[in-house]
Amino acid sequence: MDPHRWRLDGQLALVTGASAGIGRAIARELLGFGARVLIVARSGDALEAAREELLEECPGGEVRAFIADVADDEQRRELLDWVEDQGEGLNVLVNNAGGNLSRPAVDYTEDEWREIFEVNLFSAFELCRYAFPLLTQHAASSIVNIGSVSGSTHVRSGAPYGMAKAALHQMTRNLAVEWAEDGIRVNAVAPWYIRTRRTSAKLSDPDYLDEVLLRTPMGRVGEPEEVAAAVAFLCLPASGYITGECIAVDGGFTRYGF
Repeated sequence: MDPHRWRLDGQLALVTGASAGIGRAIARELLGFGARVLIVARSGDALEAAREELLEECPGGEVRAFIADVADDEQRRELLDWVEDQGEGLNVLVNNAGGNLSRPAVDYTEDEWREIFEVNLFSAFELCRYAFPLLTQHAASSIVNIGSVSGSTHVRSGAPYGMAKAALHQMTRNLAVEWAEDGIRVNAVAPWYIRTRRTSAKLSDPDYLDEVLLRTPMGRVGEPEEVAAAVAFLCLPASGYITGECIAVDGGFTRYGF
């Protein structure tokens, strides 16, 4: 067995929304496989704290940080200029940044639902396009988009979030086909409830948690590290013939039957 198939040594990976939760876990996982990681988030304090924690957990690892709101186009361009200035192209892009405001469809203002699309869909599309010249500097590179089970079935996320994630999944498929000849694989993962700061309020309600667990065949909430493991696999040379896929990390939720 070639051990390099299961390593990312020397590869440069960019992870957005990486100061906490799933994004931070992804950065940690990629570091563990030997990648050099660039982390991005809006909060400078949280980002620096994450960088220090990652370096403590992975002594000898390389982590660089850049403060940016990827929902803002000017800041997206500044981010990619910074990545280009590293002078090494880019091997891995993980579009993890996202956010939501959950309410009945008729109660959203236009600004609110458009912002949900900007954060979850348009930012990822633009980062993919801006990163394209950097990704093509390598013979094989990888994009992983963090989708959601809400992009394939109804959950109580609110319609715009589900719509944006469904479009993200289709964007993944389209770019995978279009960019295969350029050596870029494009995949996605679709988590169900994962235990993070963002989900803690809802999951602290015992009745709501019971409903979630009853619809989850594995009978538990997922952990950020379990999403991160799926993301890392899709970045590894070992998964080099996989592209255009959206892997549910959901404990069986989307396969639930009666």
